[in-house]
Amino acid sequence: MKSLLLVGGLLGWSLGMGLSVLQGDSWPECLWHGGLAAYLTALLMRWWGRAWRKSLEQSVQERDQADNAILPAASTPNTSRS
Repeated sequence: MKSLLLVGGLLGWSLGMGLSVLQGDSWPECLWHGGLAAYLTALLMRWWGRAWRKSLEQSVQERDQADNAILPAASTPNTSRS
Protein backbone atom coordinates (compact mmCIF):
# COMPACT_ATOMS: atom_id res chain seq x y z
CA MET A 1 0.00 0.00 0.00
CA LYS A 2 2.86 2.38 0.76
CA SER A 3 4.30 1.84 -2.70
CA LEU A 4 0.98 2.84 -4.28
CA LEU A 5 0.96 6.03 -2.22
CA LEU A 6 4.52 6.78 -3.25
CA VAL A 7 3.83 6.12 -6.94
CA GLY A 8 0.68 8.23 -6.78
CA GLY A 9 2.50 11.07 -5.06
CA LEU A 10 5.37 11.09 -7.53
CA LEU A 11 3.02 10.84 -10.49
CA GLY A 12 0.85 13.67 -9.16
CA TRP A 13 3.82 15.86 -8.29
CA SER A 14 5.38 15.51 -11.73
CA LEU A 15 2.04 15.98 -13.48
CA GLY A 16 1.10 19.04 -11.41
CA MET A 17 4.51 20.65 -11.69
CA GLY A 18 4.84 19.86 -15.38
CA LEU A 19 1.48 21.28 -16.37
CA SER A 20 1.99 24.33 -14.19
CA VAL A 21 5.42 25.04 -15.70
CA LEU A 22 3.99 24.61 -19.20
CA GLN A 23 1.35 27.22 -18.39
CA GLY A 24 4.09 29.63 -17.36
CA ASP A 25 3.04 29.96 -13.71
CA SER A 26 5.39 31.37 -11.06
CA TRP A 27 7.49 28.94 -9.00
CA PRO A 28 5.45 29.24 -5.79
CA GLU A 29 2.32 28.54 -7.78
CA CYS A 30 4.01 25.57 -9.48
CA LEU A 31 4.96 24.14 -6.09
CA TRP A 32 1.41 24.63 -4.82
CA HIS A 33 -0.07 22.86 -7.86
CA GLY A 34 2.48 20.05 -7.61
CA GLY A 35 1.77 19.49 -3.93
CA LEU A 36 -1.98 19.50 -4.37
CA ALA A 37 -1.79 17.14 -7.34
CA ALA A 38 0.53 14.81 -5.38
CA TYR A 39 -1.89 14.70 -2.46
CA LEU A 40 -4.97 14.06 -4.59
CA THR A 41 -3.28 11.45 -6.76
CA ALA A 42 -1.95 9.61 -3.70
CA LEU A 43 -5.48 9.51 -2.24
CA LEU A 44 -6.82 8.20 -5.52
CA MET A 45 -4.14 5.49 -5.68
CA ARG A 46 -4.87 4.47 -2.07
CA TRP A 47 -8.58 4.11 -2.88
CA TRP A 48 -7.83 2.13 -6.03
CA GLY A 49 -5.34 -0.11 -4.21
CA ARG A 50 -7.86 -0.96 -1.51
CA ALA A 51 -10.57 -1.72 -4.09
CA TRP A 52 -8.14 -3.87 -6.06
CA ARG A 53 -7.02 -5.79 -2.97
CA LYS A 54 -10.61 -6.37 -1.86
CA SER A 55 -11.47 -7.69 -5.32
CA LEU A 56 -8.49 -10.06 -5.28
CA GLU A 57 -9.38 -11.36 -1.81
CA GLN A 58 -12.97 -11.93 -2.91
CA SER A 59 -11.87 -13.90 -5.98
CA VAL A 60 -9.59 -16.07 -3.83
CA GLN A 61 -12.46 -16.78 -1.43
CA GLU A 62 -14.77 -17.67 -4.32
CA ARG A 63 -12.16 -20.01 -5.77
CA ASP A 64 -11.65 -21.69 -2.39
CA GLN A 65 -15.40 -22.13 -1.98
CA ALA A 66 -15.66 -23.64 -5.45
CA ASP A 67 -12.82 -26.06 -4.66
CA ASN A 68 -14.46 -27.13 -1.41
CA ALA A 69 -17.91 -27.61 -2.91
CA ILE A 70 -19.27 -31.13 -2.76
CA LEU A 71 -19.27 -32.62 -6.20
CA PRO A 72 -21.82 -35.29 -7.16
CA ALA A 73 -20.48 -38.82 -7.02
CA ALA A 74 -19.47 -40.21 -10.37
CA SER A 75 -21.60 -43.11 -11.50
CA THR A 76 -19.69 -46.37 -11.67
CA PRO A 77 -20.40 -48.66 -14.54
CA ASN A 78 -22.13 -51.92 -13.77
CA THR A 79 -19.63 -54.74 -14.34
CA SER A 80 -21.80 -57.66 -13.29
CA ARG A 81 -22.41 -60.26 -15.99
CA SER A 82 -25.67 -62.04 -16.28
